[in-house]
Amino acid sequence: MWRMVRMRLRIDHSSTVPPYEQLRLQLAGQINDGTLAVGSKLPTVRALAIDLGIAANTVARAYRELEVAELLETRGRAGTFVGSNGDSSAAGAAAAAVEYVRVTDALGIQRREALAIVTAALGISSASRG
Repeated sequence: MWRMVRMRLRIDHSSTVPPYEQLRLQLAGQINDGTLAVGSKLPTVRALAIDLGIAANTVARAYRELEVAELLETRGRAGTFVGSNGDSSAAGAAAAAVEYVRVTDALGIQRREALAIVTAALGISSASRG
């Protein structure tokens, strides 16, 4: 038996990031960090749109993109659920990080420089690191 999850989502209407992308990023983050467990049922598109004060098409787009990434799965009339790929995507990222360390070590790149490369790729400023 499944249960509906309660999610902590917030849309910043003044942000330059489109609302569907804000929603997609927040859901993907909660799936990958385990806050939203595999098999958890998500609210309907309409219900979530009302809760967040955004258009249903905006929620539908975020759900569709997460389905393409296999983080969500739609089971017809039963609803939308967190897919099992949420576990594997975090594991895949960890494996990629290990491989990155292996490659940078083989190239003779110092760890601090390797970290700086990742930080730059993520678009994180040194002031925002915490």
